[in-house]
Amino acid sequence: MVRRHEGTAFMGGAHVFPGGRVDAADHDSDESWCDGVAQARSSAVRLEGDPVYASTRGADDAVSYHVAAARELFEEAGVLLARTADGSFVSLAGAADHARFREWRHQVHDGKTTLRAAVESERLRVALDVLVLFAHWVTPPIDTRQFDTRFFLTRVPPEQVPAHDETETTHSAWMTASQAIREAQEGRIVLPPPTWTTLREIEPFGSVDHTLAWARTREIVRRMPRVLEHGGRRVLVLPGDPLHPDAGGAQPPVETRFVLVDRRWRAER
Repeated sequence: MVRRHEGTAFMGGAHVFPGGRVDAADHDSDESWCDGVAQARSSAVRLEGDPVYASTRGADDAVSYHVAAARELFEEAGVLLARTADGSFVSLAGAADHARFREWRHQVHDGKTTLRAAVESERLRVALDVLVLFAHWVTPPIDTRQFDTRFFLTRVPPEQVPAHDETETTHSAWMTASQAIREAQEGRIVLPPPTWTTLREIEPFGSVDHTLAWARTREIVRRMPRVLEHGGRRVLVLPGDPLHPDAGGAQPPVETRFVLVDRRWRAER
């Protein structure tokens, strides 16, 4: 997990997963530099449940989300989902490779170059096929900003070590889902409700293999929380909560309600 910079307008100081918005360059994606484009396009059917939409704009959007996920993972965590000509993942373990790709990372982050230009210069292909779509969240319309997001799971390639970017994020750490939830319950870290819910969902699994298998087959429902005043408290309710009009799918979240306490959302069952 990475800790967002305190000065960030949205969820500053919170512990989150690496991520960000889709940039214009993320729409420039094809088989010439990406593996798994067809797989990424097909994820639109799973997400939208509408083959007509998914075969047109939805499929193009789906690929862009995959490219953005790969790019943001590189920018914010230093993990590059890319393969060499022999099909193996690029190694960032050597000192020279580490330094060279660190420079690429900064240039991509600063908008001085694109992910495509970086991987093509290195004769690599971005591995969109290892990104597994597993969730769709939309922030409630309570601000001028509203985010329509996709969540992905992937395995960190061998010979790569994640590290925060020290710009948008100021700290990073490996922790189990249970540990992260416990840290939040005890007030040591802040978890936004979607992050908390995701951690709850992956908490039962004992391995990356089990988690990825679940992600590939789970039902994906569109989750748009609602902010309400209830019982004199400000609450955020998720689909599946009695106060929310949406049922939440076959497997609603463990906690469907978050209460704002001391400027932090605290989960309630």
